[in-house]
Amino acid sequence: QVQLVESGGGVAQAGGSLRLSCAASGRTFSSYAMGWFRQAPGKEREFVAAINWSGDTTYSADSVKGRFTISRDNAKNTVYLQMDSLKPEDTAVYYCAQSRAPSASYTTRNFISWGQGTQVTVSS
Repeated sequence: QVQLVESGGGVAQAGGSLRLSCAASGRTFSSYAMGWFRQAPGKEREFVAAINWSGDTTYSADSVKGRFTISRDNAKNTVYLQMDSLKPEDTAVYYCAQSRAPSASYTTRNFISWGQGTQVTVSS
């Protein structure tokens, strides 16, 4: 079992940036894909971005493509989400998750371990 702890959330102005981090411990971090998801009030959890075990393959949702970048540092057991050009509609609780497989995926059911989430609020 892996433990995932997100950090870096907060309040940002529209057009600003934030970087989220997710530190993992327990289950071997470098062997599995990782992902970021978000859930806004009254909405279902949605896929944001994913990265494969080695970091050379990534997927992003259309809504964040060109603005958000996922990356990982296997030496530090950490995955990041760099969020630029933030919009008010990016306001949500952001969760990191570990996949059951090494390859990147945008399918929620492939992710078996979840962090507690970190709040991101973007003001206009």
